[in-house]
Amino acid sequence: MSSIGMLGRKVGMTQIFNDEGSAIPATILEVGPCTITNITNERKYEQQNIQIGYQNINPYKLTKASIGNFNKFKIPCFKYLKEYKIPINILKDIKIGKLLTVQQFQIGHLINISGISIGKGFSGYQKRHNFTRGPMSHGSKNHRQPGSIGAGTTPGRVFPGKKMAGRMGGNKVTIKNLQILDINIKNHIIIVKGSVPGKNGNILYLYKK
Repeated sequence: MSSIGMLGRKVGMTQIFNDEGSAIPATILEVGPCTITNITNERKYEQQNIQIGYQNINPYKLTKASIGNFNKFKIPCFKYLKEYKIPINILKDIKIGKLLTVQQFQIGHLINISGISIGKGFSGYQKRHNFTRGPMSHGSKNHRQPGSIGAGTTPGRVFPGKKMAGRMGGNKVTIKNLQILDINIKNHIIIVKGSVPGKNGNILYLYKK
């Protein structure tokens, strides 16, 4: 099942010391268990769409359409669903209702992790775009102001996409090539090197390259 990704939560960050005594920043993730909820084959593109579910939910909190879809395959209701595409006929033992655990990952492998970054609210141009500040000497009136945003006569307007102050964060971010440092199969825990998007408790999407 190595080609199918999984869903999990960010537990928090810590540090691990290697044999040389260097401190390695690490993130603890609680991954799965996930269940395969649907399988569709697209012959035209020669690929399989594998849908997985994560975290059981009370059926009364779902729509009748969603409940009917879960009842159709006689599987529990899940709060989060995610679909992954893999080449057709690569995995022979997949079936609806099969349980996926962290056993499909191995220590030392590289994985990609996607999630929603922490929202920063309305931020200024320096924080949002890493612009440099103005002079801090006496008489300067341009400490943290954006300055000119365009010519007045021609074109006489501000071009769309101009880097200015605005809402920052809260976007989908993918961090690639994160190395797995340790795996705890019993507690469904994966420790990866470095940081991942979002705050503690956020839903994350993990998949191999």
